[in-house]
Amino acid sequence: MRRPGPETLLAVPVFVALFYVPYLISGYTVFILAQYMLYGVLALTLCLLWGLGGMVSFGQGAFFALGAYALGITVRELDSPWLGLLLAVVLGAGVAGAVGWFLFSANVRDSYFVLVTLALSTIVYVVANAQSGLTGGFNGMFVPRVSFGPLSLSGDLSMYYLAFAVTLASYVGARLVQASAFGRVLVSIRENEDRTQALGYPTALYKTAAFALSGAVAAVAGALYATDAGFVSPSLGGVLFSTTVVVWVAVGGRNSFLAALVGAIGISALSNALNSVVPEYWQLLLGVLFVLVIVFFRRGVVGSLLMVGERRHARR
Repeated sequence: MRRPGPETLLAVPVFVALFYVPYLISGYTVFILAQYMLYGVLALTLCLLWGLGGMVSFGQGAFFALGAYALGITVRELDSPWLGLLLAVVLGAGVAGAVGWFLFSANVRDSYFVLVTLALSTIVYVVANAQSGLTGGFNGMFVPRVSFGPLSLSGDLSMYYLAFAVTLASYVGARLVQASAFGRVLVSIRENEDRTQALGYPTALYKTAAFALSGAVAAVAGALYATDAGFVSPSLGGVLFSTTVVVWVAVGGRNSFLAALVGAIGISALSNALNSVVPEYWQLLLGVLFVLVIVFFRRGVVGSLLMVGERRHARR
């Protein structure tokens, strides 16, 4: 019988701890941690692209914002959260799939792909600001707590456990993708795309599918974030937020889904704590932390710890 690896052994206590947080702490922590878990789902989507496929995307915030606006506008205009969630999935997957196919079929790679995803974030930010009648423009828009059938999200506890369930499902789904034939092809593309093409795999199609999947999941996370936070602003789709997602994954570790998830939750919590203690310097301190991690922990903080565990596991 195959023994579970270090990531699985660490994932179990992490999710058990997240499950029991509301039993130990109440109030603001439960409210904000639900948002941090949705940030973690967003980080998973980047880890899928960057960690598996070697595609660094600075546009994940754009899909997050598309999902948030899709739910907010649909609830406001049609009072239908289910339709808003469906629209978020369609928009996220559709935009990512269309952009991905256009880029990958033209063999756009590496830094050029990064530049296009940066442009995508900028476009979403500009459009959200310009369409003030629809999105609220610079002032943003308020999104009420919704209900999905019998599940009412009016309370922080119900919202927390929905975010927990989505986070757990997203993590398990990401690990299944990683272990599948599709995931192995993505790793092959990351290591040597030309060789993978020579073996007969349509790499553009695989990369487009991965980009579309990441866009759909990021949009779902954004939709749930909108109803949890109660507010959506153009900054969610901007370059700054998308860059922050890259920092989460880099600090946590891009080669592990759990590392990316923990990185997003941990850095978000640390940012909040530093902002309350040293509001003038918290961004500077995070920048210093990012530089130190890049210099001393090439695989990220959590990723480096998991790498040590994997080596011991392999020796055993």
